[in-house]
Amino acid sequence: MDEALTYGRYLRIHDLLSLQEPRSEGPEHDEMLFIVIHQVYELWFKEVLHELDYVVRMLAADDPVRAQHTLKRVLTILKVLVAQLDVLETMTPLEFLSFRERLEAASGFQSHQFRELEALLGRKRADVAGRFPEGSPGRRNLERRYHEPTLWDAFLGHLARRGCAVPAHALERDVTRPVEPDEAVQDVLVEVYRSDPATSLLCERLVDLDEGLQEWRYRHMKMVERTIGSKRGTGGSAGSTYLRTTLDSAVFPDLWAIRSRL
Repeated sequence: MDEALTYGRYLRIHDLLSLQEPRSEGPEHDEMLFIVIHQVYELWFKEVLHELDYVVRMLAADDPVRAQHTLKRVLTILKVLVAQLDVLETMTPLEFLSFRERLEAASGFQSHQFRELEALLGRKRADVAGRFPEGSPGRRNLERRYHEPTLWDAFLGHLARRGCAVPAHALERDVTRPVEPDEAVQDVLVEVYRSDPATSLLCERLVDLDEGLQEWRYRHMKMVERTIGSKRGTGGSAGSTYLRTTLDSAVFPDLWAIRSRL
């Protein structure tokens, strides 16, 4: 007879709580916090990808109401991601240094889920998948994301089906290329804001998503600066120097470009 389903079995609590394995001697007290925070981040990245994939499907089905509702959920998750940095910042630089060398080449830059998120939002780069072992789940997912349309492509398709004059070159663009500003698309968006209030609200939710991601990038960069200053990051990354270069990278540049025209 099958054992009755319990809270612990359903959520696999025993497995979950066995995944925190500090590598420092002792171990150092603060390494547990570092591991838990980053594991929770990866769980939230999984959920954000799950939700944004659903937004893409809702836009393809021309269901903007569900798309907006789901975007609101993602925005709430992004606020949680930012708030988690407050917890991580309770760890002082010396406390981090007590176990940092144990991280060896491990680095947050190796998060394939965050790279998937970037690809889904239009930051396509052909070299990203090659940084992960051939045949690994992360590499397969990134290769798939690289060849799939982005959230922006789904949005433009939805606009076109609503009767907006989205130019053909935007609808038929090479989806392996990064999303870049397009004045012809901006003309369409200006008209949407002036004549279609319901769709303009969907545009604003996308702007909220873009701004929320930029807020997280900024707070993440400041946390790294606060913890290790200008030192190179773990795994040989450029640390805060690189993170600062990402701060002005808008996900939906056309939605920002039209602000001065409204």
